[in-house]
Amino acid sequence: MMILRTTAEMRRQSRAWHRADETVGFVPTMGYLHAGHMSLVREAAERCDRVVVSIFVNPTQFGPNEDLAAYPRDFARDEALCREAGVDAVFYPAVGEMYAADHSTWVVEESLTRTLCGASRPGHFRGVTTVVAKLFHAVEPEVAVFGRKDAQQALVIERMARDLDFAVEIVVAPLVREPDGLAMSSRNKYLDADQRQRALAISRGLALAVRKYERGERDAAALCATVADGIRAAGGEIDYVELVSRADLCPAARAEGPVLLAVAARFGATRLIDNVFLG
Repeated sequence: MMILRTTAEMRRQSRAWHRADETVGFVPTMGYLHAGHMSLVREAAERCDRVVVSIFVNPTQFGPNEDLAAYPRDFARDEALCREAGVDAVFYPAVGEMYAADHSTWVVEESLTRTLCGASRPGHFRGVTTVVAKLFHAVEPEVAVFGRKDAQQALVIERMARDLDFAVEIVVAPLVREPDGLAMSSRNKYLDADQRQRALAISRGLALAVRKYERGERDAAALCATVADGIRAAGGEIDYVELVSRADLCPAARAEGPVLLAVAARFGATRLIDNVFLG
């Protein structure tokens, strides 16, 4: 497995694979890998000849009061997991490699980012779309795999790739949960034992909302309250619980057609997200 630290090295290697008629699958991450990330690696490996994982804690997607400095990092552990999974190359650039000191150009999606995390984390998606566009230019993959836990992010990247004519297929892989139902996340490391147990209210609330939907409930307020009430009862602080259209991520009054029931909530200082698709 290669560890490549510059865009020039990454692009040179990717083009060498392409000259050999090998396809490249790409999994962009911020590191501190877990089984959810590894499921994305397996998906990329099933679709392509070569697999690249990027590890880059992107500063431009963090707000001024968010957890950039504290975000968990363990490159030795990540490297070992990638080797074990058969990854061909890890792209591990420094911040200065990705952003010039006078960086002033951004990629901005202006429709799907108006709600959910786009509303509660101003500037977040500008950082996401910009860094993913830069990573696509460096890796030049045929396929890029994202996880459904970050559902809004995946839809935004799909839209960016379409609108800017990136020659890459965006694959959205299933959300992976812990055995008790908690959505896998690098940020789960922040939770103490009590917070970890109480945070299960998120996935339990979503599962209950799914059961109500399957029994015929379509009212957005009722479905959202099912989730929100459980989170509040467990001592969580709600950022949002919203039902939005799958097509444009605008609020939906009823769960008619494909919709997304999305949650962001804090237990202690840790912000967790989760979701289910309905219809």
